[in-house]
Amino acid sequence: MATMNRRIVLASRPHGEPTPAHFRLEEARVPSPRPGEVLLRTRWLSLDPYMRGRMSAAKSYVAPVGIGEPMTGGTVSEVVRSDHPDFAAGTLVSAFGGWQDFSVSDGTGLRKVDPALAPPTTALGILGMPGMTAYTGLLNIGRPRPGETVAVAAAAGPVGSLVGQIARLKGARAVGIAGGPEKCAHLIDDLGFDAAVDHRSDDLPAALAAACPDGIDVYFENVGGAVFEAVLPLLNDFSRIPVCGLVSGYNATEPPPGPDRAPALMRAILTKRLQLQGFIVWDFASQIDEFEAAVGGWLREARVRYREDIVEGLENAPEAFIGLLKGQNFGKLIVRVA
Repeated sequence: MATMNRRIVLASRPHGEPTPAHFRLEEARVPSPRPGEVLLRTRWLSLDPYMRGRMSAAKSYVAPVGIGEPMTGGTVSEVVRSDHPDFAAGTLVSAFGGWQDFSVSDGTGLRKVDPALAPPTTALGILGMPGMTAYTGLLNIGRPRPGETVAVAAAAGPVGSLVGQIARLKGARAVGIAGGPEKCAHLIDDLGFDAAVDHRSDDLPAALAAACPDGIDVYFENVGGAVFEAVLPLLNDFSRIPVCGLVSGYNATEPPPGPDRAPALMRAILTKRLQLQGFIVWDFASQIDEFEAAVGGWLREARVRYREDIVEGLENAPEAFIGLLKGQNFGKLIVRVA
């Protein structure tokens, strides 16, 4: 087994868009597990938009990554050495090993991955945190009903793509908003969305209005910005808006230019009686078994589909992550580490 642990650490905090200079690839000794712990070797690393927030020192729902510390991230890892009764060597687990070859865990939060049930990478996508985000956010907050219109931003991504498919399974009409004709075609031809709108359209508000002739009853927010501005006038009375992400503003260095949009938003919330709720996936941690049973069943029955974007090599994680924030990935972005 290797004696050195490659890891990508946060070299400095970005102001605006991250660049490769904000990351540093370094080597350290492979950590040694203590009694009751396991040594994990990272096989696959998940790259997700929330990681941009962890690079900032701003107060958030979790502590930021420290300067000189490995970037945080979900992984599918192999147990290579174990002093834990529940995890034998050779077991695949979903973990939070971060951007490095090896990590140590006391078993907290580890979940076994059975490659006989689904490809292991699905534990980072449709059967992992993004899938659970879609499932719990849509069903607990969005609560789609048959015949309603569900619109979702970043619809070709791992969260948005499942949101639309679950909406369809619940009898609703699914409208996806994505970047570019290829992604929009994927939503309709491969995933069964009822309509798709390119957010790069010359007239996004008009294109979205045409795709939603009966308005929008549930809007799953992943983006914010111009997309939300196009959605707001189309929201029906008593619409539900799960707010999962605001990726359009993650690299912002100052507030958007005027006018002040807050009064119009607050008026819409009041007059249309909108329900707008932010959430973090682990707000619904108690539903993880329900989620895995439901989405795992749909996956085995081919009632839901997924797409992955695989990048080779830990050293390429920074460039891939920077591209993710610009919408350059197509599907769940995963780095094959080993």
